[in-house]
Amino acid sequence: MNVPLALTGLLGFFWGGFATPFSIRLSQSFNIMDKPDTRKIHTRPTPRGAGIVLWSGYLLWSLCFVDSPAASPLFIRCAALSATVVFFCGYMDDMRSLSPFIRLALHALSALSVVLSLRMPFIPAVLSIGWITGVTSAYNLIDGVNGLCSSIFIASSLAICLLGGDSFGVAGAAMTLGVLCWNFPNARTFLGDGGSTLLGFLFSSHIVYLASPVFGRVWPHEIILLFLLLGGIPVLDTLFAFTRRTVAGKSPFYPDRGHLHHILLDRTGSPFWTVTCLLVLHGALLTAGVSALTRLRMGGVF
Repeated sequence: MNVPLALTGLLGFFWGGFATPFSIRLSQSFNIMDKPDTRKIHTRPTPRGAGIVLWSGYLLWSLCFVDSPAASPLFIRCAALSATVVFFCGYMDDMRSLSPFIRLALHALSALSVVLSLRMPFIPAVLSIGWITGVTSAYNLIDGVNGLCSSIFIASSLAICLLGGDSFGVAGAAMTLGVLCWNFPNARTFLGDGGSTLLGFLFSSHIVYLASPVFGRVWPHEIILLFLLLGGIPVLDTLFAFTRRTVAGKSPFYPDRGHLHHILLDRTGSPFWTVTCLLVLHGALLTAGVSALTRLRMGGVF
């Protein structure tokens, strides 16, 4: 048994579980509330500032592991700084709506900071910046049913563990599980845009960090396929939504109720089965992505 890893998980879980009530009070004090409307399934105003728990927890993890021989200090510093930008961009949006283009630009700059710390070849670097930026927004778009975004991130964190990112994978999954206890099945708080975009950014950044050593010897189309598999349900749902809106002559950023979780929720009438079905599909895609990346690491083919 890996005792330090187990302690990391326990501390992460208790941090997520015990700090969330403070974030609820903070959200209520500053009126950071998610009010019901026709696109949403909750029926009363709900605090949406739980992302601050995940952000502060990630900073604590960064401070503890920035000098670890198993990690890149430059990457962790850049990831922590960029995660802060992503979180506060979303947190501000929770309080007052920001332009989607401003948010996209800040997400892209944050992705640029992380990718530059990895010193990758030009084409893989461009693809990685685009993917991190896209996944950051995709996790926000998938956050439409209690527990869905958090559950998907927990599954994705376990995939990171399988790829060698044990410390962050365990800490991230444990913290998010602690917050999930306050969000599912009955939501006493939401992640908010700050929390959902933060989870997307952290997952995609750490995946790029783990996969970057193979990017210099594989074809761009292999990187794209790998990103599609590892991006899973959030990425596929976002591509589907953007395509559907564009074909309908609307802006890709136009909010609607046509996401995969909306469709499943209308068909099943059950948030539990909606989350379960999408989580199973996401797990299958992650398994294929982890298998493909493992083969590439061993010098095999996609």
